[in-house]
Amino acid sequence: MPFFLESCRRNPDIDWLLFSDCGVPDNLPPNVTIQSISFGDYCRTVSERLNIHFAPKAAYKLCDIKPALGYIHEDRLQGYDFWAFGDIDLVYGNLRSYFTAERLSRYDLFSTHERRVAGHLCLMRNTRCKRELFMKIENWQQRFTDDQHHALDEGAFSRIFLWRKNFPKPLFDLVGKFNPLRRTSDFTEAFSTPGGCIKWHDGTENFPGQWFWKNGQLTNDRDGDHTFPYFHFVCWKRNEWAALPIPDPVTVQRLAAEPAWIIDATGFHRGEL
Repeated sequence: MPFFLESCRRNPDIDWLLFSDCGVPDNLPPNVTIQSISFGDYCRTVSERLNIHFAPKAAYKLCDIKPALGYIHEDRLQGYDFWAFGDIDLVYGNLRSYFTAERLSRYDLFSTHERRVAGHLCLMRNTRCKRELFMKIENWQQRFTDDQHHALDEGAFSRIFLWRKNFPKPLFDLVGKFNPLRRTSDFTEAFSTPGGCIKWHDGTENFPGQWFWKNGQLTNDRDGDHTFPYFHFVCWKRNEWAALPIPDPVTVQRLAAEPAWIIDATGFHRGEL
């Protein structure tokens, strides 16, 4: 978590809002707000806003309602041009160099995957249309309120934009021209999640072995000076890191405060400037 927060700090003109019952970390970046709330109280807020009975047994069910967060928290979006949902098992690079002013002016939705909405980062224009778009998910009330995790953020929500997503690319692109929501959306693979089901940009599974975070810029040991918007380390988290001893919290805090880190299959380490 300290590394995630420090990467937010280096994107000072973007704000993050977290609802949590885990307390407020020391030295919280000024662009990160943590609203303390119990899981039960948060579920009641969702229930009231969506007019459903939202009372899941497992917190992971919250992933299903990600596309509805702009509607649920509409009162917190005043003055913002865009809103987004995402994950916290990642570190950001320079987001403004990726979401340029030119791109933001052209599209209303940005996914960092080519053929699905990326649950770990999806950016949408702050309009009524986009805040209410989740209501196009078939049987959304029922699927929000049962206890099963449906991966609605990456599955059913994606299908609103991407028709026949398993078609060969020429046909996939042709079909997309008939979907106005697809025409105003940018689905570009950012290669943010190495080790997953998507091959690397050269078509191989030869993924980077090290990632370098330096003063808010994110690169790796495979792609030279090419920068990335973020690194989603879910695969290392599930596999290699699960076997590692839990690090000392004080040591972690000190390392996260350094201006450079190296991230690899053995964890986070001090980097070189």
